[in-house]
Amino acid sequence: MGSSPAIDLLRAKIRRLEASNRSPSGVLPFGVSAMDACLPGGGLALGALHEVAGGGNGALDGAAAALFAAGIMARLKGQILWCLRDADLFAPGLAAAGLGPDRVIYVEAGDEPTLLACFEEGLRHGGLGGVVAEIGRLPMTSSRRLQLAAEGSGTLALAIRRWRRQSDAVDFGQPTAAVTRWRVSALPSAPLPVPGIGRPRWLLELIRCRAGECADFEVEGCNAEGRLALPAGLADRPAGQIPRRA
Repeated sequence: MGSSPAIDLLRAKIRRLEASNRSPSGVLPFGVSAMDACLPGGGLALGALHEVAGGGNGALDGAAAALFAAGIMARLKGQILWCLRDADLFAPGLAAAGLGPDRVIYVEAGDEPTLLACFEEGLRHGGLGGVVAEIGRLPMTSSRRLQLAAEGSGTLALAIRRWRRQSDAVDFGQPTAAVTRWRVSALPSAPLPVPGIGRPRWLLELIRCRAGECADFEVEGCNAEGRLALPAGLADRPAGQIPRRA
């Protein structure tokens, strides 16, 4: 069901208030109309902080979250700074999602305070296409600093939330200054008419969207250009049938 004119007017006012003290940096559309329709401006806001996490504690969902982030960064211009604590990132996987090794600068930090400092410094640099950081805790104060740094440089920031213990995952529910918050879960791939593995499928949950709508999407994972797609059975579904979160 579509939103009422009063709600649309209120969202427009909120967007104007939020943008009053900063220059807009534009958006990066996903190219999937159902997703872009839920995002203010029709895409993922540039010059902003966004959060991504796996839908569960397993490695499969964590890998899907990293590939989702890689696909976003693949569609930006320029070098990408990727900050991490553990040297377990599979570079060929990122390349398969469109983010080649020649475009990525890796920073391996020894602890989370150092990682957050590298994240913020990369955003303030202003000469990067985007910055990714794999972090566990994201306090409100730190997220505000990151958001301000992204706004100042116009650089897209992605915080991939990773936890060493499942009990730490509750931090993902705490408020932050991120503009959007995503959860990615791996689904069974589409069957092929011949032996083999089909294109990956993911459940994307947009669980927070400032001045926008939350929704769930079943999509085919990133291709070699970092682009998502709706599965064939869903591509022609009317917009009114898109699952939305309350």
